[in-house]
Amino acid sequence: VAITRMEVTVRISEHPILSFRQNKEIHFTFDGEEVTGYEGDTIVSALHALGIWKLSESPEHRRPRGLFCAIGHCSSCLMRVNGLPNVRSCVTPIEEGMVVEAKTPEETCMITCDLLVIG
Repeated sequence: VAITRMEVTVRISEHPILSFRQNKEIHFTFDGEEVTGYEGDTIVSALHALGIWKLSESPEHRRPRGLFCAIGHCSSCLMRVNGLPNVRSCVTPIEEGMVVEAKTPEETCMITCDLLVIG
């Protein structure tokens, strides 16, 4: 999956009610490119703040897929993290030196199961 960045800044720095302190900068790798986030970010929130919204592609038509539920209940954010497949990147905090890889379209449809229909 090629990294596609939007040319916008989406990290909130000022808010009339809430305060946002600048936490420690964390360096990690996404699809072979070194990127940064801040302590307390999840993988997806760090990527979104960098303008990286495409997390994978659909298997059949290779359409871009992004964040869906952001609470770890769907499968749209599954990535390989430090070699471990199917990590829910929307709820996984970033760590220094972490290696994150988007799943290829072929990997997104590799789930198989047996089904018995009685009726």
